[in-house]
Amino acid sequence: MMLKGKTALITGGTSGLGLAIAQRFLREGAKVVITGTTEKKCGLVTKRLEKIAGKANVRYVQGDVSKASDAKRFVDETVRFFKRIDILVNSAGIFIEKRAEETTEEEWDRVIGIDLKGVWLCCKYAYPHFKRQKKGHIINLSSDAGIVGDPKCVAYCAAKGGVSNMTRAMAIDYALENIRVNAICPAVIDTPMNDMERCLAKDPKAFDDFEISDHPVGRIGRPEEVAFIALMLASDESEFVTGACIMVDGGRTAR
Repeated sequence: MMLKGKTALITGGTSGLGLAIAQRFLREGAKVVITGTTEKKCGLVTKRLEKIAGKANVRYVQGDVSKASDAKRFVDETVRFFKRIDILVNSAGIFIEKRAEETTEEEWDRVIGIDLKGVWLCCKYAYPHFKRQKKGHIINLSSDAGIVGDPKCVAYCAAKGGVSNMTRAMAIDYALENIRVNAICPAVIDTPMNDMERCLAKDPKAFDDFEISDHPVGRIGRPEEVAFIALMLASDESEFVTGACIMVDGGRTAR
């Protein structure tokens, strides 16, 4: 029970990596608040999560992380539900597979708004609570695309690159306030987002074969593998770790 007595806010917690992290945190004793964009999905996922740790330990807040009013409400509701916030996991994100000249201004703004601005907003509104408590942990979900360039996803690369460097900047700013800020940088993980890309591919088998060959370990990652790294960063056992961008990529960026 590495997180017993702690409260975590997890944006984008209704699916993919956010959901996997929520499940792991609940099993480790945390109280968890998830966010999502639709009321129905938030409610359905919350009922699933309640089976892990009971109704008293799980809540949801519906909204859009790219809107300041919603981001503030996520944090405020977490504190209202559970009287404190110890961990913020910024997992909400979208992906658009387009080159620069193909990307519309609306698409660019949406990706940057959710994947980068949303991270900043949630950190901004969580900070006063962390400062008052004299402690806090922020975990940002970046990507291997936040460290190296990937083809045909210029907006996503720009956003995740911003997340990685924003993580480092905030870690420096808040180090003496006992607020740790780290990022996880996964490569391809078996999530609904990857399933969507597969469905859009002209040849799904060729898509799978390429993804496997693109990782030296010979497979793509599993959500629970990312969730374990989030647990490590959220626990008090990693107090000397801040400003890190931890690769969870099967060796993809080691080449």
